[in-house]
Amino acid sequence: MSAVTGSPLPEGVEARTIAIPGGPLAVLDAAAVGPARGTVLLVPGFTGSKEDFRFVLAPLAQAGFRAVAVDQRGQYQSPGPDDPAAYSTAALGTDLRHLVAALGDGPVHLVGHSFGGLVGRAAVLQDPAAFRSFVLLDSGPAALTGPRADVLPFLAPILQDGGLEALWEASQALPAHPDKPAATAEVQEFLRARLIGGSAAGLLAMADSLTSEPDRVEELRATGVPLLVLYGELDDAWLPTQQDEMAARLDAPVVVVPDAWHSPAAENPDLTAQVLRDFLAGF
Repeated sequence: MSAVTGSPLPEGVEARTIAIPGGPLAVLDAAAVGPARGTVLLVPGFTGSKEDFRFVLAPLAQAGFRAVAVDQRGQYQSPGPDDPAAYSTAALGTDLRHLVAALGDGPVHLVGHSFGGLVGRAAVLQDPAAFRSFVLLDSGPAALTGPRADVLPFLAPILQDGGLEALWEASQALPAHPDKPAATAEVQEFLRARLIGGSAAGLLAMADSLTSEPDRVEELRATGVPLLVLYGELDDAWLPTQQDEMAARLDAPVVVVPDAWHSPAAENPDLTAQVLRDFLAGF
């Protein structure tokens, strides 16, 4: 559940693979410019990838943060097994903790987008000391509900009948929102390559996790990790009211990104990067 605009990597951003116990993870890694201020780990959502963050990586690096965006296992360029248990939020959260250890930069700042926010929450609950702060980006307190969740049960029959290519074709038949800008042909080709390059088993299992996640807001607040709730003003996944209520329960600040839907890092990257820089600078 993400939006991608453009494909070239910004200068200073390196694509590489990092080995962890659960298997290799593909990342985009931007080294800090000037005095180092810590590492930011950015985690994409359902059907997303590391490229969803590519326009905020360089601004974070210019502000002194090493910025690392990752494909979770089964997403795009990170392989994953056929075992559904490998894609629970707990299992994917463990991957993040192993990735933090592999990066070798001590406690990191964590940004989790959408389903990536649920995974990030699992990682923080497993080991709060591994994280300097945690930004929930267009994520929610529990399982996804509403129109986006309603389409997920249709994934399995489409995948069983025609695989990931059939799923891509089905997604193209869905009506586009009249207010959202149309993707360019280049972006469309990337989105197709990303979807069919991922794991069908992982996609189904992540969908199950996305729609079954319990409310763990009070547990997250109890960790004491500094938190920020950040979302696009037109978010159509978890509603803005749900995210505001979650922030109140977390006693966390809220920032709303204008001119953005469910993917502010792609839809309004300049302002999103500025909000992240301002928040992270405090820890």
